[in-house]
This record gives sequence, structure tokens and C-alpha cells, in this order.
Amino acid sequence: MEDPDRIDFEPSRRRQVLDDDQRSENNATCCSPAHISSRACALLLMCILGFGSYFCYDNPAALQDYFKHDLQLTTTEFVYLYSWYSWPNVVLCFVGGFLIDRVFGIRLGTVIYSFLVVIGQLVFALGGVLDKFWLMVVGRFIFGIGGESLAVAQNNYAVLWFKGKELNMVFGLQLSFARVGSTVNFNVMEPLYNWVNHFYHGYTCLGVVLFIAAATTILSLVSALGLTVLDKRRERYLGGQNSTGTEEVVRIGDVRYFPVTFWMVAGICVSYYLAIFPFIALGKVFFMRKFEMPPQDANFVNSLVFIISAVASPLLGLLVDKVGRNAFWVLISIVSTLGCHALLAFTFLNPYIAMVCMGVSYSMLASALWPMVALIIPDHQLGTAYGIAQAVQNLGLALVTMLAGVIVDKGGYLLLEMFFLGWLCVALLISVLILIIDSNGDGLLNMSAKQRDAWEKQRDEQAELEREKLLASGAMDDVSPQDLLQRSDFHIRNRYLSRIGAALPAHCQKGQRYRALR
Repeated sequence: MEDPDRIDFEPSRRRQVLDDDQRSENNATCCSPAHISSRACALLLMCILGFGSYFCYDNPAALQDYFKHDLQLTTTEFVYLYSWYSWPNVVLCFVGGFLIDRVFGIRLGTVIYSFLVVIGQLVFALGGVLDKFWLMVVGRFIFGIGGESLAVAQNNYAVLWFKGKELNMVFGLQLSFARVGSTVNFNVMEPLYNWVNHFYHGYTCLGVVLFIAAATTILSLVSALGLTVLDKRRERYLGGQNSTGTEEVVRIGDVRYFPVTFWMVAGICVSYYLAIFPFIALGKVFFMRKFEMPPQDANFVNSLVFIISAVASPLLGLLVDKVGRNAFWVLISIVSTLGCHALLAFTFLNPYIAMVCMGVSYSMLASALWPMVALIIPDHQLGTAYGIAQAVQNLGLALVTMLAGVIVDKGGYLLLEMFFLGWLCVALLISVLILIIDSNGDGLLNMSAKQRDAWEKQRDEQAELEREKLLASGAMDDVSPQDLLQRSDFHIRNRYLSRIGAALPAHCQKGQRYRALR
């Protein structure tokens, strides 16, 4: 008797499996989870899920001068609120997806992580009300545990609910909505503080404002609960057939196989972002002092990088996908950002110009840099590769943010800008080395889109020949139809960054999870 789990890998059979799945969606009623109305509702909740985390992440940056005045903090102490957010994520980038897959499950894991975000923000606010800075640092540590892991859960939901071309659009919307959260923070917290200051003063006022900001994290928790209800309905409707049923696999031992170009890409990731995020964390007071801006205007210009990113990331990702030449765009982005920091450091030219250019450069680099990892590293090692890149980035942010605070206290903001320019010069040197090494090799990292398509076609043809050999030998008799569908989604998700470029995927054998990169 024929094994019912055995699948014929002929293209016609595969198309039949996919067509059956598509027909089930087309025939769904408006109340079913497969209908567009339910999927749109799930997408809205997925976007709101991360809004509170991104809104509260930069609360300190939006109120930097008030933090330092009301709590009597030095800049060195102030940046602890960012470095202690990053410390737990040096490790959590490896285990966050594993906990969701193997311990909590997607629904419970999302609720737990969103609850940690709420608790972290409440502890943070309580420390402000009580004038206990150590308690605020503890709150940010808890917030960091929940915030980054919540990004993993958010993108896991996207993979479960959407597939094919929709997945590119979903990740783009999630990224843009995250940037909206950051932008709203920078433009709302200053007026909110001024209003609360009519009733409370000093550190009490600051704590009350942070408690009000915590309402956005509660909104995220409510969204997590709503997604739990919707996902249970989806699972019952599909009979569990659309669950990924996969596990995050991270193999630290794989690092010995990684080529030097991967470590160079990781080096650019660290050195470039060290000139972006710590700068934004300390940017408000910089704009107030050098350009004599009022606090609200300083917050707005400081948020321009995120405003531009919310609009430009999907568009520039599409441009890179159509044109190719990833390594070239990375080089151009770094040079442009160098120019922006030089303008801010050595001139009094209107800072709006430099910050708008920096926002475009930041979006372009994200669109071009992160897909390069998927071109360098084999599919089954990408989970480890992206995990290492994220761990190194968080380690760098934790250390350098603290160092940036010391530099401001000891030498001022001009010295800080020189520090950032130094890191960008490191990123520029690495990008030039990548171009040289790539040009002397297969040239994959700087191929045009047409050249890369031809290369991928040739690679796929070779893979097809290998698969046919395995089929002939009977080595794939135990592969089920669901495994095949997961392989299809796996490759679609693997190409997601080449579309929008700015979110962080981590995937390995038999379907993978995605993480968001700020």
C-alpha cells in the first residue's frame, strides 16, 4: 500500500497543493480566519503589538534634558537607560525564538513578552516617582528582555498568517508602524511633560509622564490577547494544518565555517549603527545647545531619521531589489552618513538637511546590508549568522552608549561627533575591503539584479538535479506535503529582506522565524 505521507515532488503536484490552499482562502466566509477581513484585523493587531515597545524605548531620548535635571544625572548615568536595555539582548537574540517554539508557544510567548514590556515600563516609571535611579535601570533591563523578544513573536505571527508576496508587504508595514511609534514619542513626550508640570514638579512629574506613556504598552498587551483569540480561531479553522511546527535552531559551532565577508558585514553592522542609535539617544540636548533650538523643535529634528525611515525603507528596499549592487549601496550609504555627521560637527548649516540625508542613508544601508548575509551564508546556517550579528550589535551598543556618555561629560558634543565619525570611517574601510574581496571572488555581493537572477537560476537548476538524485535513491520518501509548503514559505521569507531591507530575519532548516532590528 502506498504511504499517504509520501509526496510526489513533480511540479504539477506541488502546484496542486498550493492551489488547494488558495481555493480554501477564496471560498472562506467573511467570519472565517482565512477571509481578508480577519487577516486585516490580525495585521492591525500585529502592528499595534510593537507600537508600545518602540514608543517607550526612546522615552529617555525625548526627555533627556528633564531626566538629567530632575534626577540630577550626568550624561554617563543617563545612557545607562540605553545600555542596560541592550545587555540582555546579547543573549536573547539566540534564545528568544527558541523559547517561543519549544517552551511557551507563539500565543503564550507573545503575551508573556508584552507583559514584561508593561512591567518594565511601570518599574521604570516608579523609579522616577520615587527618585530611585537604580530602580529605573532595573525597569529598563526588564523592558529590554520583553521588547526584543516581542519583536521575534511579532514576526512569527506574520509568518503564520501571511505567505507569498503578502509577507513582504506585512513586514514593511510592521517596520513602518514601529518607526511611527518612535516618531510619535519624540513629538508627544515634550508637550506631555509640560502639561503634567502644571500639577507635579521635578522627578515626580517625570515619573507621572512615564506612567502615562505606559498606557501604550498596555495597548500592546491588549493586542497580544486579541491575537491569541484570533490565532486560536485560525488554528481551529485550519485544523492545525497551517502551523509551522518548526523550531529555532542555532548552532554556535557553525561559526567556524563562516567566511571572512560575513564578519566584515557584522563589523559594518556594529560600526555603522553605533553612529546612529547612541547619537539619537543623546541628540536632543546636542541640537538645543549647538543650534539653540527649543526642546520641542530639537525633538522633532532628532526624530527625522525615524520619520524618513518609516517611508523610505520599503521604497529603497524595492530599489535595491530591482537594481542589485548591494555592496555599492552600502558604501554610498556610509559615505553619505559620514557627510551628515561632518555637517553637524563642523558647520552651523540648518540641521534638518543633515538629518533628512541621514534618514535616507540609514534606510538605504538597512535595505542593502542585511540581505547580504543571506547571500554569504547557506540557508541552514542563517539562524546562527543573524543571531551572531544581532548579539554583536547589542554588545557594541551597550558598551559604546556608555562610552558616549563619558565622552560628553568629559569633552563635550564636538568630541562625541568626532567619535561617531571615527566609527563611520571604520565602516567605510570595511565596505571597501568587501568590494575588493568580492570582486576577486564570485562577485555575488555586487551583482546587478539580472546577474543575480541568472546566478540563482543556475543554482536552483543544480539543486533540482541533486533533489532528483535523492528522490531516485528513496532518501526523501518520508517528506510530507506540509514539509514542502514550509520549504516554499521558507524561501519566500528568505527573500523578504531584499524587498524591504530593514527587519532582521533568522531562519534555518525547515522554516524559520524572523526578528525585527531597530
